[in-house]
Amino acid sequence: MKVEKPTPNPSQPPLVRGGACATSPSPDKGRDGEGLGFIPYNKKLIPLARENRKNPTAAESQMWNKVLRMRHFVDYKFSRQKLIGNYIADFYCAELHLVIEIDGDSHAEAIAYDASRTNAMADLGITVIRYTNADVLKNLSGVYDDLMSRIAALNDCLTQ
Repeated sequence: MKVEKPTPNPSQPPLVRGGACATSPSPDKGRDGEGLGFIPYNKKLIPLARENRKNPTAAESQMWNKVLRMRHFVDYKFSRQKLIGNYIADFYCAELHLVIEIDGDSHAEAIAYDASRTNAMADLGITVIRYTNADVLKNLSGVYDDLMSRIAALNDCLTQ
């Protein structure tokens, strides 16, 4: 018996992935020599990443459980608390080379740090999308719609 996966926003049409995105292997697994290959990371951050996975913020938990978990988001696989260089990304999709960051109140004081972090990931070919805790907790459908349009635009760039 096949069970249908629930979708967080059934009124949204499915995102059609074309070109290289539809068949490309997982970039951080290095299959077939395509994609980003192995992404180096600071092994000293492993315990912190594990702790962050065990104790997510309310916004991270909602984003994970209602949008990204178990390929709910248009069959893309996302990882939580992914180590990239000297940073821990909230959510990462290897297929799209995409990081999603959920920024809390403390990020208002860390603008320069966030910019350097985004630049470091961009140097690795990774796109970073940021949402605030308030966006996720109070307007999840708006975050979902925005993420759909950004990924569609990202796919357009990848297939050209």
